[in-house]
Amino acid sequence: MTARTLLGAGLVVLVVLAALVGPGMSPYGPDSPDFVATLAAPSAQHWFGTDDLGRDVLARILSGARVSLFVGVGSVAAALLVGLPIGLVAGYAGGWTDAILMRCMDVLLAFPGILLALGITAALGTTLVVTVAAIALVNLPILARIARGQALALRQRDFVTAERALGFGPAAIMGRVILPNALSPILVQASVLLASSVITESYLSFLGLGVQPPTPSWGNMLHDAVGFLDQAVWLACFPGLAIFATVLGFNLLGDALRDRLNPLD
Repeated sequence: MTARTLLGAGLVVLVVLAALVGPGMSPYGPDSPDFVATLAAPSAQHWFGTDDLGRDVLARILSGARVSLFVGVGSVAAALLVGLPIGLVAGYAGGWTDAILMRCMDVLLAFPGILLALGITAALGTTLVVTVAAIALVNLPILARIARGQALALRQRDFVTAERALGFGPAAIMGRVILPNALSPILVQASVLLASSVITESYLSFLGLGVQPPTPSWGNMLHDAVGFLDQAVWLACFPGLAIFATVLGFNLLGDALRDRLNPLD
């Protein structure tokens, strides 16, 4: 394993562990105020300092990791669940089916991703489920087009022709041979979308259209830190570093996965 792969895997494991076990190990609750220790600098008692309400920043970052991973994994999983069948059917069937399905995907691609997510959350509300659905809709056409491209490239291959000769129908062929052979680029893209989904959730929360207080999110922690940059810069630094480490880890892991699955590229 290369140093890049080890670094990416290490960062991802660190974030996952922080989300799974971190909040339970912290002596402070993410929403427990201490008005005696407001805006306290990082110390042995509060490693990452406290915010304007005296809440422990480290405890809030650990709790926010759960939100970021839930949104990232949930939105990509939902996009895969819907986008893969759309792309495979469009690429395998061709003709009018392909044209209609891909024009629907083009409509979604016509909107900048963050603006589409902003519009959905502004219209439907700022719950966690709506945030996941909005980001999934942004990811959907990307995965659908990759699946379509793979289906187009594979549908005339000899092993697909052999499946047809054996009497298998389109659904069986797509599930048995096309999907397994198309997974490599789809998995690589999914890992990249995990990173972009974390960033999009942070955008939405920073603008007040994502996860709402008092639930801690790295994005709304950055929003709260804006008014205190001259007094407590750590309020912005630590959530920003958490976002940076998570995105870097998933991107490095995606690069490693691409190199592993396509060694000749």
